[in-house]
Amino acid sequence: MKINGRHYRTIWRAEDGESVEIIDQTRLPHEFETATLRTLEDAGRAILTMQVRGAPLIGATAAYGVCLALQEDASDEAVDAAIAYLAKQRPTAVNLRWALDQMRKAIQNLPREERLAAAYKRAAEICDEDVETCRLIGTHGLKIIEEIASRKAPGEPVNILTHCNAGWIACVDWGTATAPIYMAHDKGIPVHVWVDETRPRNQGAALTAFELGAHGVPHTIIVDNAGGHLMQHGKVDVCIVGTDRVTANGDVANKIGTYLKALAAKDNNVPFYVALPHTTIDWTLNDGRIIPIEERPVDEVLKMPGRLADGTVVTVEIAAPGSPAGNPAFDVTPARLVTGLITERGICEATSDGLASLYSEKK
Repeated sequence: MKINGRHYRTIWRAEDGESVEIIDQTRLPHEFETATLRTLEDAGRAILTMQVRGAPLIGATAAYGVCLALQEDASDEAVDAAIAYLAKQRPTAVNLRWALDQMRKAIQNLPREERLAAAYKRAAEICDEDVETCRLIGTHGLKIIEEIASRKAPGEPVNILTHCNAGWIACVDWGTATAPIYMAHDKGIPVHVWVDETRPRNQGAALTAFELGAHGVPHTIIVDNAGGHLMQHGKVDVCIVGTDRVTANGDVANKIGTYLKALAAKDNNVPFYVALPHTTIDWTLNDGRIIPIEERPVDEVLKMPGRLADGTVVTVEIAAPGSPAGNPAFDVTPARLVTGLITERGICEATSDGLASLYSEKK
């Protein structure tokens, strides 16, 4: 996708051939900056502090993190330690574990002197595969938007509600939930996106709105609790969200607050779709209630960054001094509340049979 007319991916190999460049998402939307990852620790810190975030991008960053580790030590012991270190940075997104497994397979039977080149090759493939996967998610999800648009009066937009950021900034390019939106917009279908602010880190207000605006997609930022009200008044045609982990039975873990949107959608007969790549499916789990839910630092709840009138970016306290806080980063939406799963292979029901219909090799 483009920023100020220039095409960017969210992560790429630097010109020196060794380090890795990323868009620093902690600086958005007020400042657009890139950061350089030169060591394993840089990659781990980028994942933990959410310089990179979104399940697919976390996986891609971890893949390059293995490459950075191999520059220092290509022994089996060092590889095991690097993978263990990266795996513990964010526990909910299954793409992290998938990408690390892919990297281990790519290098484990090779001589040490061949491992680094093979690792960089596989990491680049993971990134390219993610771009194509998201593009295919977009083509399948586009059909949903086209069908809704066909029932609208000429020029009337399809109103889409999304939560958190499942855009190209959360992937390598295109995004998951946003890919169908971009394709519909580029095709000339009128669309309008209700963007949940997504407390406490405001990924919707800061990131989704940033990238939609950069692409020219009409959108409106709303507070997290406005979605149900809009649904009650017929102002939402469809909900499309992303996910950090989908279990084999169709339960969906996504940013905290997604479950409440799904409940409101069910009560108001609004279709609720989840867009995801195959790498986000955890075939080892059949119950979303046992997905590990990350607890993030309470300062994310008690403080908020913002830009002053003079352009200075500061962090301010917003809560009652001395009050404790909790910060579960994700919740789980039961499969019964999900209208369908949009994947790179097509759209299916959020059930074991539905997923098996697209991924028969996993039966």
